[in-house]
Amino acid sequence: MHLRAGEKLMDPLPNPAPLASKLRNTLVRYHSIGDGEWRVARKTKDATVWRKPSEEFSGYLYKAQGVVEDVTNRIVDHIRPGPYRLDWDSLMTSMDIMETFEENCCVMRYTTAGQLWNIIAPREFVDFSYTTSYEDGLLTCGISLDYGDVRPNFVRGFNHPCGWFCVPLKDSPGHSLLTGYIQTELRGMLPQSAVDTAMSSTLANFYSDLKKALKT
Repeated sequence: MHLRAGEKLMDPLPNPAPLASKLRNTLVRYHSIGDGEWRVARKTKDATVWRKPSEEFSGYLYKAQGVVEDVTNRIVDHIRPGPYRLDWDSLMTSMDIMETFEENCCVMRYTTAGQLWNIIAPREFVDFSYTTSYEDGLLTCGISLDYGDVRPNFVRGFNHPCGWFCVPLKDSPGHSLLTGYIQTELRGMLPQSAVDTAMSSTLANFYSDLKKALKT
């Protein structure tokens, strides 16, 4: 196989079972990090966002948490790859399922809109996604893969292990506690302060957009 100048041979698809297991264990470990290690980055009526230095890259691991008025399964169906996500997530501009391993396991390619007056240009991601049970609720998690051609007009970003824990509130089963862990390497030449501003506000908006979508 001959590569043209500037071309890069992308990795093959991984074996899904060990990757899913490692991903779940990583997210459960993040979920057990003590409160003292987090610093508040943003607070809105819908969610609180914290951050701490990431162990995976030179940016931050963000934690977002808020109560959402709906049952766990319906909330997670709106977050994981599928027909709902593109309808309500204002940041996501396209989504294609590239491979499906099992019902709860797939590889998706998606693109995001430009942010901060296009200081952050549109991004493209290829993520392995896995949804599994967690306590009385669900965990949907993902990690980026170096897979597939990078399309023109997009910078290829990279999500280090990310995920959303969604569990019913014990005293109010029609409400769920949604906790997310996100660490996105946007790549490209970007001032870190712009990335930090965008990440905190994107996560806070995620909750308000999700709540609106669940009400309709």
